[in-house]
Amino acid sequence: MKEAWGLLLAGLVLLAATPALAQAPLAPPPADVASPAESSPSSLPWYTLHFTSTAAIQYHPSFPAPYSGQNSLQPYAESATAFISTLSADIRLWPGADIVINPELSGGYGLSSTLGVAAFPSGLVYRVGNPAPAIYLARLFLRQTIGLGGGKEQAEEGMYQLPGARDVNRLTLIVGRLSVEDTFDGNAYAHDATSQFFDWALFASGAWDYPADTRGYTYGFIAELTVGWWSLRAGIALEPLYANLETMDWNLAKSRGLMAEYEVRWNNKGGPGAARVTPFFNVARMGSYAQVLADPALYGGQVQPTRADGRTKYGVAISVDQRVSPSVGFFLRASINDGANESWAFTEIDRSLGVGLVKDGSLWGWRNYELGGAFVVNGLSALHREYLAQGGYGFIIGDGHLTYEPEFVGDFYFRVDLATWLQASLIYQPIFNPGYNEARGPVNVFSCRVRVGF
Repeated sequence: MKEAWGLLLAGLVLLAATPALAQAPLAPPPADVASPAESSPSSLPWYTLHFTSTAAIQYHPSFPAPYSGQNSLQPYAESATAFISTLSADIRLWPGADIVINPELSGGYGLSSTLGVAAFPSGLVYRVGNPAPAIYLARLFLRQTIGLGGGKEQAEEGMYQLPGARDVNRLTLIVGRLSVEDTFDGNAYAHDATSQFFDWALFASGAWDYPADTRGYTYGFIAELTVGWWSLRAGIALEPLYANLETMDWNLAKSRGLMAEYEVRWNNKGGPGAARVTPFFNVARMGSYAQVLADPALYGGQVQPTRADGRTKYGVAISVDQRVSPSVGFFLRASINDGANESWAFTEIDRSLGVGLVKDGSLWGWRNYELGGAFVVNGLSALHREYLAQGGYGFIIGDGHLTYEPEFVGDFYFRVDLATWLQASLIYQPIFNPGYNEARGPVNVFSCRVRVGF
């Protein structure tokens, strides 16, 4: 607990200092200021429609492993293919209000059925039992934006955003089926697994066990206040009824995910930057590592029989991104949770630190490209590692035994825009100590990713 709140205090100090360190507070550039014609409601579309589809094939050759368990990454050579297709409609209802409707189709599977690596190397796969293609409702939320003055800025059209002028200062309220990662834990260079870094602990903060079903969605309410160069966000969302499964627990008195975030933005000589601190507090019917370790025979050495209402998981995530030159950006992600109770919604990471660089530009004068390189190191609490060492299993890792070392993953990608609607990426990910086990690996994962979008 002291470790988690110490990191939170350090994050608050960092965020308090960033406006003074920045040479100028963020202000909308002149090109973003809406003209009277752009602000006219009659000139704005009443809806937008977008489609994206991303597919990836992954392969790893054989690697050394003296033993394996039921949740191990398999040591023999294997490949896996997965895809996800998203159709999104954003419909304007009345001034300041819109509704987002987003069905998805996904299929395929991860290497070793998405087991054996806590920071799993594919952002397209989930811990679902059936890899057959399935259609499901990803998002269905109502959003109301209340203008608070401060001048006007032009909102660009996006996958889940209507174009048009809006107040710089505003209050935004969101309710419905959503992904909390759409609003919280953002990062300019590490937040979209379909076009940026592919690793789970890089497109999100690994130790934030954020509320979501196995596909990454939940039901919740979010409020966001933006005033000039800073934003303050808070939200409450449903937790899954069982660890990393699709059924949600609607009893908020017993189960809920609470989160808050403070973000600051600035411009300096290199370009724009931002920093965020995100404390979180989850309550769910989790199992206790300490309880099963106290009497392994009673519980069969597994945490699942110890589940009880009122168990908690709390911690903090910090995210920073900075454009350091016209073509180079830097990012950092750091997160920690108390690690006392069972991992419940995202993945089995209790401490995580990731850093990376991204370079973009023009390739041979006729192709836009992006080159990214990052490293992330992940760790477990003392209770969590002892549980795995004694043969315990979680929902994604467990080799039946453990020689503990932090899990270390690299993520390097080269992406080229073949057309305005088509991107292709080559990705290489070395993984050391998969599942925190020094006895297994290292593993080399090679991927090819293709994305289309309209």
